[in-house]
Amino acid sequence: MGPASVASRLVLSDQQISNVESKTLFFGHQSVGADIIQGIRDLMAGDPRLKLRIVSSADPEQVSGPAFIEFPIGENGKPQSKNNAFAGILDKGMGSQGGIAMFKYCYVDVDSSTDIQQLFESYHAQINMLKAKYPRLKIVHITMPLTTVEPGTSAWIKTMLGRATLRDIDAKRNEFNALLRQTYAGTDPVFDLAAVESTHSDGSRAYFMRGGQRVYTLAPEFTTDGGHLNDAGRRAAAEQLLVLLAGL
Repeated sequence: MGPASVASRLVLSDQQISNVESKTLFFGHQSVGADIIQGIRDLMAGDPRLKLRIVSSADPEQVSGPAFIEFPIGENGKPQSKNNAFAGILDKGMGSQGGIAMFKYCYVDVDSSTDIQQLFESYHAQINMLKAKYPRLKIVHITMPLTTVEPGTSAWIKTMLGRATLRDIDAKRNEFNALLRQTYAGTDPVFDLAAVESTHSDGSRAYFMRGGQRVYTLAPEFTTDGGHLNDAGRRAAAEQLLVLLAGL
């Protein structure tokens, strides 16, 4: 049975749901973001208390009243295009009007050649500019989504052949996420999507070890293709995003 056919009461209280439904939000994303939006729709189908108004629009300032406004931004594989698209949308009017805005990178925005420090510095500079320009706007930061990785033996063989591994690339995503958490945790709201994706239902985490450190990965039960979220994954991510937004 699909998620819409089985009632599943959210962890959110009635007050938290009311808080979310009263806000004006914008979410710029690509495919994993679309998974999360579908997850919100799945949650609404399972719990009639949640009646979030979801609107797809690249012009959030044209949407009157409270709404969860979402739209694809930028081009996958080109993270700077997402920085620029997010700023461009806010410049149309929402930035000065205020509200809550957020966007996320996709796992394909990082590859074996990505300079993570440079990527984060570009993001950080963009956010600083937007904060200075639009003091009424609250920006939510989102950690980069993860993928599943190959078994250790397969990764070793690839390394011996001089090929990049899925583990190499996921380690880079973890590096970006560590920078984001270190920079904004405690000062700005952070939706830790990577933490949600890597947490099994029993509370344990999906990870591998590298250099004595845990490198977190997408829990296999949350995906069918190693990157995008299935029913369980998108519902888990959607619910935790709503919990965070309800507290803002």
